[in-house]
Amino acid sequence: MMPGGMNPRQMQQAMKKLGIKSEEMMDVEEVIIKMQDRSLVIKKPDVTMMEVQGQKTFQVVGEPETVYGEVSSEPVGLVIPDEDIELVAMQANVSHEQARKALEECDGEPAEAIISLMS
Repeated sequence: MMPGGMNPRQMQQAMKKLGIKSEEMMDVEEVIIKMQDRSLVIKKPDVTMMEVQGQKTFQVVGEPETVYGEVSSEPVGLVIPDEDIELVAMQANVSHEQARKALEECDGEPAEAIISLMS
């Protein structure tokens, strides 16, 4: 039962009468929200598009990851935050390039990357 005592079917009918279209977008892999100094990357989000009076609104649900620096909007396999590279480089006493490579090999897991560099 939906809020206000309506079941989902009644809610859909009421939205249709008001001219509101709603569509779940099932094939979304990633949403990137770019800001001046950082980006929020939401992987495998639940996205719903609603159209009301010609205006489209998107609802994005998921766990955001904050990424500092430039984020490409091109499809990428693994996003490694700069602070993770800095942490691994500092803890393992290696260059940033070595830290990034270790993080890529450990699927972005800082603890695993540090352990692999120190052993």
